[in-house]
Amino acid sequence: MFTNRYVNAILLSRVLLQLGIWIRNFAILLYVMDMTNNDARFVSLISVAEFGPIFLFAVIGGTFADRWRPKRTMVWCDVLSAASVLLVLLAMQGGAWYAVLLGTFVSASLSQFSQPSAMKIFKTHVPPERLQGVMALFQTMAGIFTVAGPAIGTVVYQRYGIEAALATATALFFASGLVLALRLPRDGAAANARQAVRSSIRQELVAGLRYVRSRRALTILVAVFAASGFAAGLTQPLMAFVPIDNLGQDKTFLQWLLMANGLAMLVGGAALMTIAKKVPPQRLLAFGLASGALCTVGTGFSVSVGLTLAFQALAGFGAPFIHASVQTLLMRHAEAAFVGRVSGVVSPVFSGMMVVGMGVAGPLKTATSLPTAFAAGGALFFVGAALLLPLLRTPRGASASAQG
Repeated sequence: MFTNRYVNAILLSRVLLQLGIWIRNFAILLYVMDMTNNDARFVSLISVAEFGPIFLFAVIGGTFADRWRPKRTMVWCDVLSAASVLLVLLAMQGGAWYAVLLGTFVSASLSQFSQPSAMKIFKTHVPPERLQGVMALFQTMAGIFTVAGPAIGTVVYQRYGIEAALATATALFFASGLVLALRLPRDGAAANARQAVRSSIRQELVAGLRYVRSRRALTILVAVFAASGFAAGLTQPLMAFVPIDNLGQDKTFLQWLLMANGLAMLVGGAALMTIAKKVPPQRLLAFGLASGALCTVGTGFSVSVGLTLAFQALAGFGAPFIHASVQTLLMRHAEAAFVGRVSGVVSPVFSGMMVVGMGVAGPLKTATSLPTAFAAGGALFFVGAALLLPLLRTPRGASASAQG
């Protein structure tokens, strides 16, 4: 895999990009908490700025990535991301600290066009038998940064301040684009070819919605995604308050909770690889959602550092079961011609409800309490697991016929 020039160029670029994203995101989180005296509403807005573009641009980003030159798209996305962070840095010099929210939104939006372009390059230039290994490699890299990213972002912010953190992120984004520009071969003629017949984004979306509505299993998955996305949105921005409100720690203690979650995520991914062929995906998904419900409620009510770390580790262990099982079920219950459109319909449901939950999280905590907000999130995860009951009762033979 490493001898493939496309793989090693994009891998090096993604290492620089991930490092810049984590430094930017964690520094901005700590900075906004300092500027607003730990106001939960502003923390919610940060999460909306980071995850909102996934909902807004996930569908059209993939569609345009199929039509544009992939190398040029990725290079320009990195350069524009760097420029957006640089503009935020300049705006902050004038006292407009809230510009960090807009800069985060712009950069996160651009990634929805860059990521599908990378997948397009892999599909074209990586042999099919090596593709799964490449995906596993990049998933492992993402897991490593989930562990190391919070610590790196915290250190840069605490030692050097928000200006240095944003300047570092700008340099890393520019470096990522430079690596792609210098090391990736030019886009071939095939990359410029346009399809003879091309449906509009609206037509593709309508066709996907109709197809999902006609399949009971897919409709159930949409409902599960809506419940679990809302649950994740309620709790994700409020994790920053768990060290302060529950554990009597400084807000920087959040990095240790995220590291425990990230390390367990790597272990969970390894465990999933060993049992995926033996256990039906709907059962693995139910396990992931049930463990998510337990750990969410436990994290919200725990006042023990050790117990909270244990809950976060168990939540991280179950996370790969959710993501991998959902993809498997989508592939199993959707015909080959509709897989892309079904994914384009189902995935924004999760991210959209997640954004709604993030918008509600801050006001809910302010009106009630942190344990109440986490209890609501845990209840929604449990609802998602309960919605899976019809699929859990489906005989194995029925699933096989659905796949056929």
